[in-house]
Amino acid sequence: MITDFHTHVYPDKIAERTMAALLGSNDVVRAYSDGTVSGLLASMKKSGIDRSVILPVATRKGQFDTINKFALEINRTYPQLVSFGGIHPDDDDVPGKIAYLKENGFAGIKIHPDYTGTFIDDERYINIIKECARQGLLVVTHSGVDPAFDEIHCTPQKARAVMDRVFEETGVTKPFMIFAHLGGMFVHEDVKKYLLGTNCLIDISCSFKEIMDFCETGDKEVAEVIHTHGAERILFATDSPWNDQKETLEHFRAMAGVSDEEKELILSKNAQRLLGG
Repeated sequence: MITDFHTHVYPDKIAERTMAALLGSNDVVRAYSDGTVSGLLASMKKSGIDRSVILPVATRKGQFDTINKFALEINRTYPQLVSFGGIHPDDDDVPGKIAYLKENGFAGIKIHPDYTGTFIDDERYINIIKECARQGLLVVTHSGVDPAFDEIHCTPQKARAVMDRVFEETGVTKPFMIFAHLGGMFVHEDVKKYLLGTNCLIDISCSFKEIMDFCETGDKEVAEVIHTHGAERILFATDSPWNDQKETLEHFRAMAGVSDEEKELILSKNAQRLLGG
């Protein structure tokens, strides 16, 4: 079962304007689907991807109910889709909200420090991450540069400090934090310094300069991360609709320097271990 561990969709009634707003926030990203559930399913069918993980982003306090109602509907309707939950660092009753997500079968949450204007090592994020660790939820976070923002709110150095603190204060040892974009977009040297070889997971979305105009890393760097960090801690991901699922999958499958066994872990087995199925 091939799993894309990093995708985004929006409710049909707001998808068009949301996509327009996101595309208008920078001049380097383009869209490869319309941002709807049906658009993602069509992309998966075309690509040969069996399952996609959807990562919603809470951009302001008070969106918890709306975002997670939509996510729960997806999870109950589409067996080939797994939506994570969304939570904002200013939300009240973090333990209760995380417990709600756990009780309703969510596998994890997505956070985006840039879109909330909150550094990953802020106490509010640390409290959310610690609660996810205690309750057994995965945490996916944007890491490194986001083209729409000037400031980096999740650097590899901060990510490492947060991860070390959470492990120490919760006693959790199982890797549960997933750092997107090869551990940090446009900060590859710091990823190598602070994250590789640690107790985290890394997704490879937006990592191939061979098929992305604005990407700094490519096949060589991706292979280096796989071999240094360990293929068992790497997840295939595209960041659809901002990358084409079919093109990304075909490119990864054709990569030199990564064994078939490593590719099977990254495309399938690691996600099955984390999500089941």
